[in-house]
Amino acid sequence: MTGVSRRRFLGTTATGALGAALTSVAASAEEEPKKVSANDKIHVALIGCGGRGQSDLEKHLDLAEIECVAVCDVDRRHSKETADKVEEKHGNRPEEYVDFRRVLDREDVDVVIVGTPDHWHALPTIMACQAGKDVYCEKPLATTIKEGRVMVEAARKHNRIVQVGTQQRSAEHFQDAVDFVKSGQLGKIRLIRAWAYLDWKGEVPVKPDSEPPEEVDYDFWLGPAPKRPFNENRFHFDFRWYWDYSGGLMTDWGAHMIDIVAWGLGGEQPKSAVSFGGKYGYPEDAMETPDTQQAVVEYEGLSMIWEHALGVGRGPFDREHGVAFHGNNGILIVDRGGWEVWAETNDVDVPRREYKMTPVPRQDSHGDYHKKHVENFIACVKSREKPKADVEIAHQGVIPCHLANIALRTGRTIHWDPEKEEILGDPEANKLVGREYRAPWSLPEG
Repeated sequence: MTGVSRRRFLGTTATGALGAALTSVAASAEEEPKKVSANDKIHVALIGCGGRGQSDLEKHLDLAEIECVAVCDVDRRHSKETADKVEEKHGNRPEEYVDFRRVLDREDVDVVIVGTPDHWHALPTIMACQAGKDVYCEKPLATTIKEGRVMVEAARKHNRIVQVGTQQRSAEHFQDAVDFVKSGQLGKIRLIRAWAYLDWKGEVPVKPDSEPPEEVDYDFWLGPAPKRPFNENRFHFDFRWYWDYSGGLMTDWGAHMIDIVAWGLGGEQPKSAVSFGGKYGYPEDAMETPDTQQAVVEYEGLSMIWEHALGVGRGPFDREHGVAFHGNNGILIVDRGGWEVWAETNDVDVPRREYKMTPVPRQDSHGDYHKKHVENFIACVKSREKPKADVEIAHQGVIPCHLANIALRTGRTIHWDPEKEEILGDPEANKLVGREYRAPWSLPEG
């Protein structure tokens, strides 16, 4: 059986989006769209106006009750571009900011979208909660476990709705796959595999340090991260390949795929982690984080294997990315294109093998689940119910990723206490549960 490539997946989702659009047009011909009065408007501000932040904002603005009143980025080119797009498409021009704290000072801001680089997820989210704003924060939740815990505490203390951008939680086919896993039909789950093999992302060529663009407040961009000379490779998209700002592909895609593992396990937390890897594909390029990495994470009664590689795309089951739940009766394989079940067999003394269960043919994904994720968030802003990717869910889901990276960086097996959220018997490794902030920034209490 063949996997779903990135190109085929994008084509499939585009087709699904077209179908959804045609359905929407047909529905609009039968009934008038719901009118939203000015008093019903939810005022949104975007912090971090890169590609993902802009995409999140557009999904919000697809909803009639949403109005963008502010955009903020330390790169003034990005904030201007975003404000231009909002004005052109939606009529009003949001105010532009460099310092996100000025956005949080605004009493008319109801919701904040945090689309910054990973090292800037924690502070704006925590401070937005303290300012009485609800938050849609991109994944991974934070660069450390400690930051994630403080983000959870801030949301709870200030009674805020915080949805994290692990949009697979709003995909119907992922929900169906997880329901099947929990049904028990696969039998005892003994092994889970999760992976991301990205053939579209190759090496990052080495570049010299330089002066930052004049439109960029680079010191503010660094924020709580260590002081470094400006380098194009550490900026914008490629920040994710440097430990100062992110956790490499282990957190970038692990936050998505291992979140499905956590979902299938009902939130059960790991006991230990060990990891190996390095710059095996591109040993001379500019990245710090591994282009090739494997991790084994132990849970009660089963283990999970994570693997990733950049520059190659044929992962397990010939799929670029995915999660496979191995049970005694069969294997469920799910990715962004759909899910299916392969039956296990008994090698009995008969002319052919016997299947232990009825296999399930490929069940394709459909619909725009990024949009559904945003719709769920806004519905919860109104109802005050917990969203599908609540901050606590996102925090628990990314912990295995952080533990795997700590194991890799220390070269040791990590033993985890999920109640205390600390590493057992290894003070040096336990320091990596948090991180030092560069003055004047500090991690506040929730």
